[in-house]
Amino acid sequence: MTDAALRAPGAPVRAELSLWRRFLHRPLGVTALAVLLLVVLTGLFAPLLAPHDPNLVDFTLTQAPPGAEHLMGGDSAGRDIFSRLLYGARTTVYGAAIACLVGVGIGVPAGVAAGYFGGAADRICSWISDAVQSVPGMIVLLIVAAGTGADFTVLMVTVGVFMTPGYYRISRSRALAVRREPYVDAARVAGLTHARILHAHMLRAVHAPVIIQSALTAGVAMGMQTGLQFLGVGTASAPDWGQMMNDGFRTMGTHPLILLWPSLALGITIAALAFIGSTLADLVSVRTEPARRRRTAPAGRHAVDAETPASSGALVHTVERSALRIDNLRVTYATAHGDKEVVRGVCLDVAPGEVLGIVGESGSGKSQTMFSALDLLSQDGRSSADGIWIGGREAGGLSRAERHALLGTRVGYVPQEPMSNLDPCYTIGHQLVEPLRAVHKLTKAQARDRAREVLLRVGITDPDRVMASYPHHVSGGMAQRVLIAGAVAGKPDLLVADEPTTALDVTVQAEVLELLRELQQEYGMALVIVTHNFGVVADICDRVVVMKDGRIIESGTVGQIFAEPADPYTAELIHASQDDSESRDDLDAAWHEAGQKVHT
Repeated sequence: MTDAALRAPGAPVRAELSLWRRFLHRPLGVTALAVLLLVVLTGLFAPLLAPHDPNLVDFTLTQAPPGAEHLMGGDSAGRDIFSRLLYGARTTVYGAAIACLVGVGIGVPAGVAAGYFGGAADRICSWISDAVQSVPGMIVLLIVAAGTGADFTVLMVTVGVFMTPGYYRISRSRALAVRREPYVDAARVAGLTHARILHAHMLRAVHAPVIIQSALTAGVAMGMQTGLQFLGVGTASAPDWGQMMNDGFRTMGTHPLILLWPSLALGITIAALAFIGSTLADLVSVRTEPARRRRTAPAGRHAVDAETPASSGALVHTVERSALRIDNLRVTYATAHGDKEVVRGVCLDVAPGEVLGIVGESGSGKSQTMFSALDLLSQDGRSSADGIWIGGREAGGLSRAERHALLGTRVGYVPQEPMSNLDPCYTIGHQLVEPLRAVHKLTKAQARDRAREVLLRVGITDPDRVMASYPHHVSGGMAQRVLIAGAVAGKPDLLVADEPTTALDVTVQAEVLELLRELQQEYGMALVIVTHNFGVVADICDRVVVMKDGRIIESGTVGQIFAEPADPYTAELIHASQDDSESRDDLDAAWHEAGQKVHT
């Protein structure tokens, strides 16, 4: 497996560039970034910008007001405030940088490793993180200052250590999410080492949250170091904002400007960092564009999209009666050559208890359509729609947490390639029980009983052995049954199966299709089958939607489509399925039976 293949499903470089472009469209964030850069550059070039020696004492300048030669006046010792303010920026930025580097260097690797490996590593690292948080930081800093002669670098390293738990929690949380992704499972099954997976997947996935955390940590570190300097901890010969604030505090009643300038500089810098962090957090949390109403259909839209709901058969049910309804969906991916639209104005509807087949060749947009509904688009993809309703509830406008809560209770999902979608690090029982406990709030005993029940229902006769097994201990067909069991364990109203038979042999394919149909009828679920094979449609579906180039080109009942395909592309797909069938006679019989539905 190549590095490019490893990176593709994760957080690609293009997604990071896209984040940067979107940041530049936020005026508040850009303004805050400009202010921060000004402070950093001021500190770096302080020796060139400062008009006077910051430590030069001129008694005639003592508590002097601002003037032409001394822009901000003099402090209580007769030193130029403006020069000391510029040099103080250097000290402040240097200290914040050390604290952030220490926090990142310790917290991120520890959090990623704990989230990825789990078990004892996770427990030990979490215990250490909690212990660090429980220690009174300022008291420890004062002890370190006394023991090191108030060495500023050592003090800021200590501050960085106290910032480590924030980085640890964020990295661990992100690693816990990423390690369950199918591409991480596939990498493990392919035999890649832990070090390679951590570098290629985990560390890359935490870039954005670590940048956000660093913006906030830098502000906190600046506040802590200024507090220490205000208390007199530090080197008197090194100008810093804390010492200047201490001097201004003592003369606040008679010369308030001495306190104003460093306080203003510190406040503006910390505010800029806070606004940068807030803007980045807002951008990272938004994965899809907000739903927008379109008064008119876009120019050049395919004829089938412009039909009325009744005539097209795509929206034949009201929102309240629909298990799933998608209205005018568009999906776009950012590429090196610009945005590419892969789904163009798709509208479809699935009634409760109905079996809908979405058919098309690879790249037709069928999977992307369902990924949009399930909020499974990758980070460089974005979707917009006039509306997405699940079980009569509008889901497109919900927050990510609310949408996932809705999907977790109302929708089941059966992905393709079963072996790549089961985590090889956990037993099958753990992977079935955990969602039932977390999402459906069952006790451990109730969840295990429910898992055994659904395993028996999908045809696994020895559920206890399978639950104790790891994914590599079972066959592909049994792994697919496990995924189906997990999808229906929560008794969803809608089951989405994405190419559920692609990786299976013909005999197992027939068994899986029969199982899906039985479960659909038993639970009264709506079922959406995403496939490229019209043979699957003939076996199981009530209605079919045909997609090409991101558009729906034809839809109708299975009998109508098989008997009289209106589009040549549909006819080609039917003939291709017939030519590829292992049992042409069986498929011919299925087609004949489907065609008879037109007359009944």
